[in-house]
Amino acid sequence: MKKFRKLVEAGASGLQDWAEKELCEYAEIIEKHPNLPSSEDELVSWTGDADALLVRTLPKVPASVIKRCSNLKYIGMCCSLYSKESANVDISYAEEHGITVYGIRDYGDHGVTEYVIYQLVRILHGYDYPMWKKRPLELTKLKVGFVGFGTSGQLTARALLHLGSDIKYFARTKKEEAEKEGMHFSPLKDLLSWADVVITCLNKNVILLHEEEFKALGDGKIMFNTSIGPASDMNELKKWIENDSNIFCSDTVGGVGEIYEELKDRKNLICPCASAGMTEQAYDLLSRKVLDNIKKALTEI
Repeated sequence: MKKFRKLVEAGASGLQDWAEKELCEYAEIIEKHPNLPSSEDELVSWTGDADALLVRTLPKVPASVIKRCSNLKYIGMCCSLYSKESANVDISYAEEHGITVYGIRDYGDHGVTEYVIYQLVRILHGYDYPMWKKRPLELTKLKVGFVGFGTSGQLTARALLHLGSDIKYFARTKKEEAEKEGMHFSPLKDLLSWADVVITCLNKNVILLHEEEFKALGDGKIMFNTSIGPASDMNELKKWIENDSNIFCSDTVGGVGEIYEELKDRKNLICPCASAGMTEQAYDLLSRKVLDNIKKALTEI
């Protein structure tokens, strides 16, 4: 079987122990650096003469690093790759110089769905959290609007649909299967006005909710952000959260954004500061996808 001569893991890759063992089948030498490099120079010294490099969302691997690692043939991103622009690897430069870069997608979605349902139930029923309305509410007939409707959004939407919620979504294109199932496209502002609960499921660095969108949303609503980073203009989100009738939920600080420290003590900001998607099963799936990418790269290089 074809192998890389030397593979370097820069920072914790997130691979399960079984995957680390299997990794030995794809490289003659494996060098692991569990901590992040302190500088570009240190990353270059680690990578050295390696022909393969594995990273997660950090460290950054800019052109200034890649061009100093002349033997590199493959960079594997052990994290979600949404676009070249949002990646921590300069993919365009790498590809221009004959270096293959692969990332992964869709490995932590089920935990996000469970998190949304968990938080909704405790808010609607008042389980260890102030009840949203005067009486407990079921998920039945709850109007839930999704902003962004990729894999994660559709998985959560289908779970809520099964439990009786009414679902609408805003996305770049209509989703034919979703339409057949009774989940319907809506223009963004119409969706925000209609929904009791809004769930943003957007790609990294995509901000869709600004002043006009928050006006359409109004108050007395529940919002979840399940995106990797913020989905809203920070000033407008801050004003919205400062109204006690609104509830904002995010599993991670990154999903809240730079206003977290200022607002973290507010009861209507719910953030457990733990990634809901990164379960044992998610790490298994991440590991399998990373290894599959390596095997694919070896057949192409």
